[in-house]
Amino acid sequence: MLSARQTTPTGVSRVSELTVAEATDRIYQSLADDNADLDTHISALKAALAREGRQEAVFDPAKLAQNNRSGRKLMQAYFRQRGVTVKFEGA
Repeated sequence: MLSARQTTPTGVSRVSELTVAEATDRIYQSLADDNADLDTHISALKAALAREGRQEAVFDPAKLAQNNRSGRKLMQAYFRQRGVTVKFEGA
């Protein structure tokens, strides 16, 4: 399983420095794996967005498990509660 966490030399766990694209790919994988480690991947995405100076994450609706209006709205609400604004390609 892919993990967005690494252990530092002092043994402290921290979110690795992923790009937005890498973090987004891990979220797609997490959604496909019944939301396994989703909160960890959202944290990594939030950090990547901040490093890259971006305000929102853009997802491809075709890659979502629930590609319908209610599924997208649920995803937006869940991510918003964790501090990440979500937009969808073509929307």
